[in-house]
This record gives sequence, structure tokens and C-alpha cells, in this order.
Amino acid sequence: MAKPLSSNITDIDDGKQISVEGDVDYSCSNEMRVSIQEALAGDPARLVIDLAGVDYMDSSGVATLVEALQIQTKNNRKLVLCNLQQRVQGIFEISRLTTVFTIVADTKAARSA
Repeated sequence: MAKPLSSNITDIDDGKQISVEGDVDYSCSNEMRVSIQEALAGDPARLVIDLAGVDYMDSSGVATLVEALQIQTKNNRKLVLCNLQQRVQGIFEISRLTTVFTIVADTKAARSA
């Protein structure tokens, strides 16, 4: 059974951080999209997405993150993913998205990447 999705948006020095918890699949990827849109509303210079609490992500979750990256890139702003669980990291590696996204090990590194 999928873990329910929740997210928390906090301010950081040069932008916003979203901490996501739960499984990100087709049934709830739109919830993550809404949280990301809310965080992007203030045009943050940096958007950090902390995925430490995400054990599973399907292609709809990945597509939501790609969409956020496109928005940030178009506006010359940064998007950084951090704290990816091994299973989620594997999805990014297999799809070669590790060459597209800035992915770092922890939140501290994400705030300076």
C-alpha cells in the first residue's frame, strides 16, 4: 500500500525548500505539482526539493520534477534535488536524468550547489 504524500515548504536564504514524504505515483503526483507551484510562486532563486521521505517514485513523479526544472531553467534559477533514497536515485540513474538535474547528498550541500 502506498504511503500518503505530504510536503512542507520552508524558506531558505536564497529561495524555498520543499520536503516531500510518501510515495509519489500517478494518484498523488499532482499534489506534489501543486506544492512545487506554490513554492515557485515567489520566483525563488533556488528551489531545493528534499526527497529523503520518498521511498518510491514513478514516472509521473519524475515528470513533475522535470516540469519544475524546466520552469526554473527558463527563468535562470536553480533547482536542486537532495537526499534521494537508493530506489529513487536508481530511477534517475537509469533514465540518465542525473546528467540533467543537480542532485546532491544532503540539504546542506543543496543550499550551496
